[in-house]
Amino acid sequence: MDTISRDRATKILHRKEVSFFTVADARKIFRVKKANTLYKLLQRLEKSEVIKRAMKGKYQFLLNEVNDFESANYLVNPSYISLESALSFYGILPQFSYTITSVTPLKSKKTHYREKEYEFAHLDKKYFFGFVKKNKFLIASPEKALLDELYFMAKNLRKVHFQDLDLTPISKKRLKILSRQYRFTPLKNLLKKTGLC
Repeated sequence: MDTISRDRATKILHRKEVSFFTVADARKIFRVKKANTLYKLLQRLEKSEVIKRAMKGKYQFLLNEVNDFESANYLVNPSYISLESALSFYGILPQFSYTITSVTPLKSKKTHYREKEYEFAHLDKKYFFGFVKKNKFLIASPEKALLDELYFMAKNLRKVHFQDLDLTPISKKRLKILSRQYRFTPLKNLLKKTGLC
């Protein structure tokens, strides 16, 4: 049977611990075959403020708690939290920026979602590594977040006062190993200049 009530749909989303989903996901979650029935259900859920359209074809279930980093991962996929947001998360950067910063092998973009600004900086696919899963989101390791920041600084795309950084969480050994995977002379020069490698 294709027809599904709003309450039943809400219970299913709760039970499956869904935070975000696509239209294709919704078809599987609710086991609805007819496209028209599915779109009507999504419209009903959106009108009742059970779900919200995050962007075209992507929805958020509003009754499950979602943090900003989780939202960032979902808004642009693939991506991981890095740069100022990750450095702040690890206590390396003392202040927390209003913008949630991530890197992606896709095009750079900025977007607003639920009163927050999300920035996705393009990072060459060969440098898209060094991230871990924490809770429900992907984030650069402390060393990779610092390397990403320095890489963009070496390209004159970001500016951070190096003297403001608390490098206590950074393993110089891990940083050195990760830095070997970069073939970018300005970054290597910056690492030497800062005494990190």
